[in-house]
Amino acid sequence: MSINASIRYVANIFLFLFLLLSLCLVYWQVVAAPALTANVHNQRHCLLQNAPLRGRILDRNGVVLAQSIPDKTALCGYIRHYSEPSLAGLIGYYVPEYGLVDGIEKQYSDILDGVENRIPLDDLINQTLHSRFIGNDIYLTIDVRIQRLVNQYFTHYHPATDELYQRPSFRGMAYESTRGAVIVSNPQTGEILAMVSAPGYDPNRMVQTLAHGDLSYFNQVNQNKDQPLLMRPLKARYAPGSIFKTLTLLAALDMGVTTLDSPWSKQEALGPVVYEGRSILGNNLGYGMYTFHFPITTTYAYANSDNLVFAQLGVRVGSEKWLEYAQRFYIDQNLPFDLPLVRSSVENRDHRPLSTLQLASNAFGQGIDDITPFQMTLIDNAIANNGVLMRPILVAKILDKDGNPVQVSSPEVLSIVVGKDIAYQIRQAMNGVTTCGSAWRLNKTFGYTDGIIGKTGTAEVGGGLKPHAWMLTQAPFWLDNPDQMPVVSIVAMRENAGEGAYAVGPAIWQMYQEIFRKGYIKATLPPANNPYLYCPEQGLWQLHS
Repeated sequence: MSINASIRYVANIFLFLFLLLSLCLVYWQVVAAPALTANVHNQRHCLLQNAPLRGRILDRNGVVLAQSIPDKTALCGYIRHYSEPSLAGLIGYYVPEYGLVDGIEKQYSDILDGVENRIPLDDLINQTLHSRFIGNDIYLTIDVRIQRLVNQYFTHYHPATDELYQRPSFRGMAYESTRGAVIVSNPQTGEILAMVSAPGYDPNRMVQTLAHGDLSYFNQVNQNKDQPLLMRPLKARYAPGSIFKTLTLLAALDMGVTTLDSPWSKQEALGPVVYEGRSILGNNLGYGMYTFHFPITTTYAYANSDNLVFAQLGVRVGSEKWLEYAQRFYIDQNLPFDLPLVRSSVENRDHRPLSTLQLASNAFGQGIDDITPFQMTLIDNAIANNGVLMRPILVAKILDKDGNPVQVSSPEVLSIVVGKDIAYQIRQAMNGVTTCGSAWRLNKTFGYTDGIIGKTGTAEVGGGLKPHAWMLTQAPFWLDNPDQMPVVSIVAMRENAGEGAYAVGPAIWQMYQEIFRKGYIKATLPPANNPYLYCPEQGLWQLHS
């Protein structure tokens, strides 16, 4: 073989090897790259420059709620740990190879990893020093002390065995249900202080199992018919029942359609009241039991939750104006918040105008009202804050690894819903509910010293199912002092649990008592309001004579 032939032979071998190498590179870098990247055994994404130490999530007082802790058996050597499992729905959970579920962990993932404010120089320094990039810390407005007591009182609910529910006045009013929501907030700032979605799940068990490729717990939770992964306060919609009379009362008072003292005849209050050939049902006045005389007042109808009066108020306000007041609370609109929300609705999905019957039914919380618990918190808060609706806040501040502020939230007005005089009149009507009306037994049972006011709701759902139980509340309320505004609101609902006052009321009253007694929220509490004097004087209790 000549020298030239030998050179050509060797050159062809090198050319063949080069082409083979090129094909292999194309295959591994293009064709097989996604599979390699996703493979849990691929440790490249665990290199210090690729896997930052994820930032912490803390409550308003600096209590750590979520952090990454060392775990030699976990991918990249760290695993996420959660100190308050009742916040699982709000915070979510983080497992790198399994993505993220809704919550702070998902919505603020890049911030927790430090991606959003990272600069190239930081990467260069970390690579040079072989150090891990540290993400940002997120401080929530949540007070974990309030969160824990709210979760305790709400989830420890067993009408079949609890002594309270065996009392004659409570017996048969509430039914077993583990599904529901609670939201505690500061009406004057919009800060969310606690939020429970029930039933929940164990985020630590979720992370520990998924981190080792075990899907058993995830499948168990995901297939549970009670939907533990559904964040009910923000993403579940329900008929609100009688608590929605609060919006109708607000609109009617502000428009001058009624006053708290406006009279309603026996026919107006008891019916029949017919729209489009359909009778409105549910006067709830206990005629012959505790209601004996007419006319009654608007306050009396609100305190005892008369559907007929509020159907007529809605119709008198009119569809256009009633919807306008609903929109002041961001119903049927996108609401600015730190986490994704489901939009509440009171309109037809095909945008047809409300019929008179629909308006009348919507006005007392049935009809086509489809409302989240979070939406009811906004209505509650605006009334507590003298008609001013504040933007709800969950993320208080974001700090970098050196404690420097990346983002700081401040109270912000969303809208002026009504003037303070109207808001105070609503609070007076809510006081009638808890002192003299459908929730007066709660004050009698737990004491009159905290100035808790509110509205009960028992939302009919049809299909032979028990109604949803609701309450919107605020405290403390001072009689004859419009400028002394409530400092905390609590909205709670329990699915298919019966009467609102009995299914969620006892838990709410105990929440307020613990919050105030332990000083988690500072408030000067009003003197006790004696219903046996106040209610007859206000015409909210009647004597049979």
